[in-house]
Amino acid sequence: MNLKQRFWEIDFLRGVAVILMITYHFLFDLSFFGIYSLSISSGFLWYFPRLIAFTFIFLVGISLNLSYTRAQMQGTYTRESEFFYKYLKRGLWIFFLGLLITLVTWIFIRAEFIQFGILHFIGLAIILQYPFLRYNQRYKYLNLVSGLIFITTGLYLTSFTFNFGWLLWLGFIPQYLQTVDYFPLLPWLGVVSLGIFVGGILYRNYQRGFRLPDISGYLPIKTFCFLGRHSLLIYFIHQPILILLLYLLGVLDISYLF
Repeated sequence: MNLKQRFWEIDFLRGVAVILMITYHFLFDLSFFGIYSLSISSGFLWYFPRLIAFTFIFLVGISLNLSYTRAQMQGTYTRESEFFYKYLKRGLWIFFLGLLITLVTWIFIRAEFIQFGILHFIGLAIILQYPFLRYNQRYKYLNLVSGLIFITTGLYLTSFTFNFGWLLWLGFIPQYLQTVDYFPLLPWLGVVSLGIFVGGILYRNYQRGFRLPDISGYLPIKTFCFLGRHSLLIYFIHQPILILLLYLLGVLDISYLF
């Protein structure tokens, strides 16, 4: 058993999600900057980004399970407090990156700046899911049940709006909320839970529990895997690159941003 191996299919799926994310954000930019009229608040372009987000967040759950299992089997940490500190540090780092996105969007698109987006969510989810990781093997259906509860509760909350904003991060949607990216803990924490549950079944003891031909050496697969391994960096740089591309094509005036 090679505990240092990466499961190429996880990187590949994340790489596919990266390409879909870039595609959607290109379409979003065309609409947001008034270059081309697209209906992004209904129909396919409403479901498309949520499917992409579901893929990313589900893979977060699988990856957390793999990370925890590998650390256990390697004996890297001897106390639960050391395990928790690992995920606390990782979660806080990603949450901090989310705060940077908040600052940048507040400066440039203040009316719809990101208050609690996908990086804020993933950062908190990594921390909050630690107990569910710890007991995933002992209580087989814990994450399945909790995931369904989180999702059901979150979907129920979307039927309401509230006259306060301090629980926006949890899923209590304030009245007149305007933001270009919003991923509250409910229902999305449930998707992470489902990923942990599925990861525990498909990759028990850090071994692939199903047969899969190894095609990771083919160039197209390697390319997607590369993108998947660097998804966080790509998330940060792809929007400025898209905006610059539109500017160089002469269809966008960005002088007002400076």
